[in-house]
Amino acid sequence: MASYPQTPVEPQPQVHPLVAPFETAQILRRRLRAAIKGRDEVIDLIIVALLADGHVLLEDYPGSGKTTLAKALGESVTDAEGQHIAPFRRVQFTPDLLPSDVSGVSVFDAPSGRFEFRPGPIFAHVLLADEINRTSPKVQSAMLEAMAEKQVTVDNHTYPLDAFFFVIATQNPRDLAGTYPLPVAQLDRFLFKIQMDFIERDAEIDVLMSRKQRRVEPAEPRVTRDAVIAARQLMEEYVHVDPRIHTCLVDSARNIRAHKKVLQGLSTRSLVLMIPALQAVALLNQRDFVSPQDIAYVAPFVFAHRLVIAPGAGDARSVIAECMKGPLETLTRSTMAGPQQQ
Repeated sequence: MASYPQTPVEPQPQVHPLVAPFETAQILRRRLRAAIKGRDEVIDLIIVALLADGHVLLEDYPGSGKTTLAKALGESVTDAEGQHIAPFRRVQFTPDLLPSDVSGVSVFDAPSGRFEFRPGPIFAHVLLADEINRTSPKVQSAMLEAMAEKQVTVDNHTYPLDAFFFVIATQNPRDLAGTYPLPVAQLDRFLFKIQMDFIERDAEIDVLMSRKQRRVEPAEPRVTRDAVIAARQLMEEYVHVDPRIHTCLVDSARNIRAHKKVLQGLSTRSLVLMIPALQAVALLNQRDFVSPQDIAYVAPFVFAHRLVIAPGAGDARSVIAECMKGPLETLTRSTMAGPQQQ
């Protein structure tokens, strides 16, 4: 039988696994920047926290754009097929709020003779917990379970939350009358604490000039809930974290704990949560490895709210910078010498 010459098949170029996660992050970034002006750094930190599967605590003042930011994030994500979860819900926390007002309540259904669970606003992709420090410790405890375990318990029955579940909580640092300060255990569940100040003059003018355009749905397509979940998994697998990064974090934490101005140091949990945050920062900067600069950038947002500083001893951020200087310099010198031998 005669043989025919076969046309050679050209190999298909391989796409880097981080291309899709980076594009997902860029879509979110463009949509949020179209809705919120003058908050580029806050937007990037929100995206980092989302990809790192963490939660964010904002210290702000009324009218700073927090609701618009959280709503724009929720509306940038489409639901998975077959699921019917609200993209965004807002809860105004008050002293008379009950846990059932947030998590949901069991209601007796007369025709069936059974109790049926009616989910509360916590069953959403993005939850804005507005003025979380104005509610009672009982409600704060219910939020703690949801943020830590992604589940709520009502009448001794546990209901899982969606894997996407993301909390943006706010508190006003200038108005503390009638508030319930968040306990350390609750603060430790927030990946970032971000202090928002007034935006720059040009950005504020842009807010006024673009108020009509920002009411229109952005032309940028939305991302799917599954794309965000996949981005988390790919980022964790393909953004390299050198073992020397771990050493730097542990040495920094030990320095902070031993500092004379620190009454309570960093938990091991905070170091564990730091790793995906560093990977997300690297991803946003189009890198597949974590650098010392990523640590210096992220550390104040992850560490400052977890420290208890002695009264009158100054700012937590200055203590963090002082304690991390040596480990960061050691890490930088070692990485300049080349990759670590495994």
